[in-house]
Amino acid sequence: MKKQHSFSPPPVGGCSLLVIFAVLTLNVFALLGLSTVQAEQRLAQASAQAVSDYYAADLQAEQLFARLRSGEIPPQVQHKDGTYRYACPITQQQTLMVELQFSADEWQVLRWQAVTLPQGSTADELLNVWDGSAP
Repeated sequence: MKKQHSFSPPPVGGCSLLVIFAVLTLNVFALLGLSTVQAEQRLAQASAQAVSDYYAADLQAEQLFARLRSGEIPPQVQHKDGTYRYACPITQQQTLMVELQFSADEWQVLRWQAVTLPQGSTADELLNVWDGSAP
């Protein structure tokens, strides 16, 4: 008599589905982590650029202030009755506005502030720059 062999595969369907689900979940978390790292890197670069731009404008403002203290009045500085005003651009949307007052051989900083410009305007429009025409 012949023995009949019946083959039944081992019951691994549930385990296989669980492993596939775990691998897919880990892939999704890896992709989310990667996108988070890329977003953080872009944010860090933008922040570093903003700080660099601000300090470049601050350096320009300090250089103008040094020229004022030495007795020279640079052409981009407005002065009236001991008050000196000028602006140093930070970005297209921001400028560093500086207002100084000189009295009794002493300089006083009235304003040293980063200002966001209104849409479509420039720092010259905020400073009432003389356009060369007669008043």
